Amino acid sequence: MALIDVIKYDGSPDVLVWKHPETELGTWTQLIVNQSQEAILYKDGRALDLYGPGRHTLSTANIPILNNIINLPFGGKSPFSAEVWYINKVSSLDVKWGTSSPIQLQDPKYNIIVPVRAFGQLGIQIEDSRKFLTKLVGTLRGFTQNTLIEYFRGLIGMNINSLITSYLVHKKISVLEINAFISEMSDHFKSSVASAMDEYGINVLNLYVQSVNLPDSDPSVKRLRDALARKAEMDILGYNYQQERTFDTLEGAAKNEGSMQSGMMGTGVGFGMGYGIGGPLGNAMSELAGAMNTKATGKPSSQSICPNCQHTNEGNSAFCSSCGHSLTGNIQNDVAKEQLVVCNVCSSPIPRDSKFCPNCGDKYFACPRCGADNSEDSLECVKCKEPLPRRCPTCSELVPGNSKFCGNCGTVLVKKCKNCGQEVAPNQKFCLECGTNLLEGGND
Repeated sequence: MALIDVIKYDGSPDVLVWKHPETELGTWTQLIVNQSQEAILYKDGRALDLYGPGRHTLSTANIPILNNIINLPFGGKSPFSAEVWYINKVSSLDVKWGTSSPIQLQDPKYNIIVPVRAFGQLGIQIEDSRKFLTKLVGTLRGFTQNTLIEYFRGLIGMNINSLITSYLVHKKISVLEINAFISEMSDHFKSSVASAMDEYGINVLNLYVQSVNLPDSDPSVKRLRDALARKAEMDILGYNYQQERTFDTLEGAAKNEGSMQSGMMGTGVGFGMGYGIGGPLGNAMSELAGAMNTKATGKPSSQSICPNCQHTNEGNSAFCSSCGHSLTGNIQNDVAKEQLVVCNVCSSPIPRDSKFCPNCGDKYFACPRCGADNSEDSLECVKCKEPLPRRCPTCSELVPGNSKFCGNCGTVLVKKCKNCGQEVAPNQKFCLECGTNLLEGGND
């Protein structure tokens, strides 16, 4: 076999380690190492000399460790058997990584199991050639970036699984929102992977998580996205799922021409759409059914609720036992009065289960007795003169309007004007009856 005179390697940049195919070398063989490379000489499975960039002559003077192992004759080109390994020291910044299969995780926001995939980019550089070659490469003839990713796929998958799970659980976010934390995740992921790769002589220059996503073809992902799209549509239109199901049920009954209740249901759908709220619609339909039963039999239903004061009356009552309101009047007007009140700012109708006026946005401050809307600083209802709830000036606890003491802290809520004896609130500055200045000791 001919002796090798010159050894060098000019290969692909994605090759991290390459072994020269020939092992019979001469004592004056020229070993050429490029600027971005290092070369290691092996003999009998032992790593001997490490050569940096430049031209090296394999002689007894230049390979002293080898000279201790074998006796080379002086002069000539005596052959010896050895292996030469090239290590690529270039910084590889475009090493792609990704999860081989989706990771099954539970979305903490929607409590559904979804498959999660993650992709990114890794920047590495071989820092310790001897450690890398000894611990990782072994007897392979070559080692590429793809081989590296295959070796560390388990490490990357374990860390990305733990990382994504911790972000979902501790930050209480959905998988669909996790891309907002990609930059923060990348830094944390790098520190986890870098410590593991350092044991093999690899320096992690950077690590980026480019995308965390869900497979579009997965059935659970499809259901989740369809549900979110439906919810967004209902939020825009201003109703929820229960209200939609109520509308569908009533509409189906109204379209059933053979049903005895089709006329009543059709009327109920039209009437309910006018008032537009699921809860009031259910109450209105209950009142409407009872009223139609009253018209048919001439007697009220087994139980009736007064639309004026919400008092429950016996089924044979023609008038409310609490306020005297007629229980057999115009059904639609009674239901409308029960379901709607008038805004004290813009006089627009407000459904009773609302918190704000749908026209002007003023807060609905309801009277506990009749439900009329009042301004928040009112002491009594503008309609029925019922004392309104107010907050204790000491502990801010909401107390009934006729309370004289706070049930939470015991603060006196009602005082008397010394001039006229009129009861006044603790935060009033002047007496509403005689105009006495209460801040100057005009009250008890």
